[in-house]
Amino acid sequence: MKALIARYKSRLLAIPLALLLVMTPLLSACMTSSASKATSTPTPQGGSAEFTLKTGSDNEGLFFVGVGGEIDGVHNPALTAASGDTLKVTLVNGEGAEHNISFPDFNTTSPNLVAKDSETSVTFTAGKTGAFEYFCALPGHKQAGMLGQLTVGGAGGSPGATADDIARLPDDIPSPVGARDPQNVRIDMGIVEKEGQLDEGTTYTYWTFDGTVPGPFVRVREGDSVELHLTNPADSKTTHSIDLHAVNGPGGGAVATQVAPGEEKMFTFTALNPGIYVYHCATPSVAHHIAQGMYGMILVEPPGGLPPVDREFYVAQGEMYTTRPFGTDGQQEADQHAMMAEQATHIVFNGAVGSLTTKHPLTANVGETVRIFFGDGGPNYTSSFHVIGEIFDRVYSEGSITSEPLTNVQTTTVAPGGATMVEFTVQVPGRYLLVDHALSRIEEGALGFLIVEGEPNPSVFDAPEGAASSSGH
Repeated sequence: MKALIARYKSRLLAIPLALLLVMTPLLSACMTSSASKATSTPTPQGGSAEFTLKTGSDNEGLFFVGVGGEIDGVHNPALTAASGDTLKVTLVNGEGAEHNISFPDFNTTSPNLVAKDSETSVTFTAGKTGAFEYFCALPGHKQAGMLGQLTVGGAGGSPGATADDIARLPDDIPSPVGARDPQNVRIDMGIVEKEGQLDEGTTYTYWTFDGTVPGPFVRVREGDSVELHLTNPADSKTTHSIDLHAVNGPGGGAVATQVAPGEEKMFTFTALNPGIYVYHCATPSVAHHIAQGMYGMILVEPPGGLPPVDREFYVAQGEMYTTRPFGTDGQQEADQHAMMAEQATHIVFNGAVGSLTTKHPLTANVGETVRIFFGDGGPNYTSSFHVIGEIFDRVYSEGSITSEPLTNVQTTTVAPGGATMVEFTVQVPGRYLLVDHALSRIEEGALGFLIVEGEPNPSVFDAPEGAASSSGH
């Protein structure tokens, strides 16, 4: 159950119930709350087991709650049964909203309940062993929190795959260049093809720069002479390259860096134009290499550097196109046809579902100034970058950091292969959501957290006690 809850709690838990209800028609994927967990072991009576669940809701969303026995009062309780048991699950409507309960692995879904205190039940045979989901099948209710686990045969846990965390940490950024003069800079990058954790229980074969998605944040000064070395180890399966959008020259460097397994290539360039830029692999099929994770960002600072801020973060959006749907356990494979049709199965920040929520959230303190370098690796989708509960004080549109910024911006558009720099001051403690405001993409992984700590600031934001902590703001 622990793995199952971890899989979904990074999605919509932080969004207030009112926002979830507005978004409900858009949502159809797999998310849940981090509600209490417990395991109930029924006593078979002639190969049978019975459970009663009641529907409920609170400021954090929707849920099932156990009735009776060891599961009494437990939100989304873990249910267990022996293989071959006949299970009867009774559902009671606890708050009057429409609900049902579904066990899709056993082809069983109850009738919908509408009236408060009405009840229904389903009966089925637990004919296979493993860990299986149960949830409310009405649109939006599963991701609002109505999701639990049935374990048959004592299997326990989530039947998924595990691999290394490939997410680049959002604060893994070199120090500002400051007021130094132009100089010679050497950059060494290595290609790493590896299995990585795409989602809880789901792995994917990533192609990366230096082993993470996005690749390393490169930081230089206008006028620097940059010598870039790209190494492809002998155990790689394909040729790779790098195209830096900050480079003036053929292919942005890709012409000079088509590097086969076991080789190293290099080239030099002068950083002529200040700005925040994307880089990516440019070996055909370019879109395929990018969708495997081969993108990152390079910042060329102007003379004198950027104005100081308290926090800088590195966030990149990208898409994956897999042969099986979002949320499928096991190893996912790339789907070339889906990519050509621009039908992404995963849209993620920093390489994986949950990378910037439960794993590596952004953090700041009340009163601090935050700067986010945001890039869109693509290969295909435009991002509508937004932080729920914040207004961008300054947006350096199209990555032009020497132009006058836009001020007081709610959402900024970033094209695939584009980047921006946004700045704002956090004034109220709480949890803020980083999203692509094409909001159905949340259910495909495009969600991050900015967690702000400090004293309340009721002159800016005041809410009933307890409400702010669950609002996502």
